[in-house]
Amino acid sequence: MGLFEGKKGLIFGVANKDSIAWGIAQALHEEGAQIGFSYAGEVLEKRVKPLAASINSGFVEECDVTNDAAIDQVFSKATDYFGTLDFVVHAVAYAPREELSGRFSNTSREGFRIALDISCYSLIALAKRARDLMPNGGSILTLTYYGSEKVTPNYNVMGVAKAALESSVRYLAWDLGGQNIRVNAISAGPIKTLASSGVGGFRSSLKYVGSIAPLGNVTQDNVGDAARFLLSDWASGITGEVMYVDGGYNIMGAADPSTASGSAPAQAA
Repeated sequence: MGLFEGKKGLIFGVANKDSIAWGIAQALHEEGAQIGFSYAGEVLEKRVKPLAASINSGFVEECDVTNDAAIDQVFSKATDYFGTLDFVVHAVAYAPREELSGRFSNTSREGFRIALDISCYSLIALAKRARDLMPNGGSILTLTYYGSEKVTPNYNVMGVAKAALESSVRYLAWDLGGQNIRVNAISAGPIKTLASSGVGGFRSSLKYVGSIAPLGNVTQDNVGDAARFLLSDWASGITGEVMYVDGGYNIMGAADPSTASGSAPAQAA
């Protein structure tokens, strides 16, 4: 039996086959999970539905996470379809493209509001609904990035949103712990996704991180494996944590001069 045989959950944030959330979905499916999906807008529907069908998912619903009524509708349908839930994955983040380049001091008030609402508050909104569908406890997982802690040029307001998200993880972990609901985050290294393509200078950042991280750049499969653990009963004593899945980039204080040219470090046999 897989780790998730008999387990049911929702994943918010799959955009296409390259999404980190899709890597998580595949890992959970391999362990026997029954998964429902939510997508953002009609444009993504044609990408998400075939992916859901490929793992025999019959629950695919559109959800605008800035609209409480839309969130309520998705969870109402999830109640009818699944009955109860064991896990929820929050892989939702967005800031207007113009906010992800140039000077941080030029961040607009509206851009700040949008980034914090979609990238941070949406986790709180989903957790509020999920708690009522987890009578036997459960696990909630979100995705963050090292730009929440250290300045990452062009990440700008998204770094602030991720910092708020990580703080929200801790407060939710405390708030929901009495119901045996765990809340954690994965801080993934840079991965080529639809979302990352909107960050100015992303290709250069990907190359730079790959040249410094002890294990080089990570993949969506690496993140999926970590999610497999954090969402499972194997992590039953872990909550309020941020797990780094970044090839070790976060431990480095300076680049190795022998790899500072930007080429990925050699891997041991």
